[in-house]
Amino acid sequence: MPDWTARLTHLAAKYDVPGAVLGVWVDGEQTIAPYGVLNRRTGIETTADSVFQIGSVTKPWTATMIVQLAAEGRLALDDAVVKLLPEASIDARITVRQLLTHTSGIDGDVFTDTGRGDDCVERYVALLADVPQLFEPGTAYSYCNAGFVLLGRIIEVLDERTWDESLRARLVEPLGLTATVTLPEEAILHRAATGHVAGTGEVVTTWQLPRSVGPAGLITAKAEDVLKFAQLHLDQYAEMREPQVSYPGGTGGLTELGLTWRLFDWSGRRVFGHDGATISQLAFLRIDPEARLAFCLLTNSGNAPGLFEELATEVFAHYAEVELPAAPRPAELRDRREEEGWGEAQLGRYERASVAMEVLRRDGKLMLTYQATGDRLAFAEEPVQEFELLPTEPLDGDHFVVRSSDDQPWTPVTFRPAYLFTSGRVTPRVQG
Repeated sequence: MPDWTARLTHLAAKYDVPGAVLGVWVDGEQTIAPYGVLNRRTGIETTADSVFQIGSVTKPWTATMIVQLAAEGRLALDDAVVKLLPEASIDARITVRQLLTHTSGIDGDVFTDTGRGDDCVERYVALLADVPQLFEPGTAYSYCNAGFVLLGRIIEVLDERTWDESLRARLVEPLGLTATVTLPEEAILHRAATGHVAGTGEVVTTWQLPRSVGPAGLITAKAEDVLKFAQLHLDQYAEMREPQVSYPGGTGGLTELGLTWRLFDWSGRRVFGHDGATISQLAFLRIDPEARLAFCLLTNSGNAPGLFEELATEVFAHYAEVELPAAPRPAELRDRREEEGWGEAQLGRYERASVAMEVLRRDGKLMLTYQATGDRLAFAEEPVQEFELLPTEPLDGDHFVVRSSDDQPWTPVTFRPAYLFTSGRVTPRVQG
């Protein structure tokens, strides 16, 4: 059996990830391997019971509670959201299922801080009256944090308590989880990780996202607790991993969406999972039902994607004899930068909530600038980033890839006449 502590230690050092915990559960056998430090400034050692922010891995937890409410007959997945939340000023056609599958069309990266009070989710929902609708409900996919805050509010209304309290009553306590929390004053009672900025390795100055986006990404947990949640989904809630919508331009074998779970095709086998990212803390969860294998990786660095890709490849090859699909790469072709008209159709400015992007030509290269705006500026590790756009297959002028550094995986960028699509999000063209 491989020494996973040694492999984590080697690979985390390779990718300059200060601290991480690997969790592997295989049909009853569990391995928890910690590495490094939780905070380079303090030097506190990472241990098996250290807690990390799991970001959007929170979303399947919120979705599980919605499915529980549906099983109790208190809602139907095809109910209109406004039936359950009459005060929500959103398109009346949007359904609960569309929130679960990111097909509502709501511009979803709204990170407005509505305070620390128990009414913060309710107050956030009231703000959505001013948020644009990117497309007709049910006609496309675009990752939507705001939709999960709406789901959290539905839970609050039906359970008559805060989302945090429902999380404890419906999942944390029944599963016997000992280090799964949502608030910083709870996390500080444990060995809590702090984020480190990709590239520079600097310790972040803001620890957590606003409480108002809790149902979309505020759980902090230890690896063992995440694996217990994964085991729940190996044994129950199979309907949540039934395909609902296709995923456009996926990486890592991502092909479809279930009820929040991302569905991957690895060597012809269906694996499901989710990723999460907060303020330089990245988390990854993958589950293989056939092998009864659950893998989680909790990290405190924006450099973690490369670590995840290499480590997950080794774990799944060993236990399940499956391979992660190769990451997209630039096409092997002669330099097309100087060809007349190359990249001309993509030039322009693209905007959505909290983000502005621009495609421009500089020194013969096609470049993409990415700028955090609005509420996102309060916790953006790097408010402005710049990437070179490189063409990939098919060579139709619409498919490109970018990456943050030479040792990180490539990210696809796909252009359409009215928008660009990257990181799972539709960003409308506003100029050009």
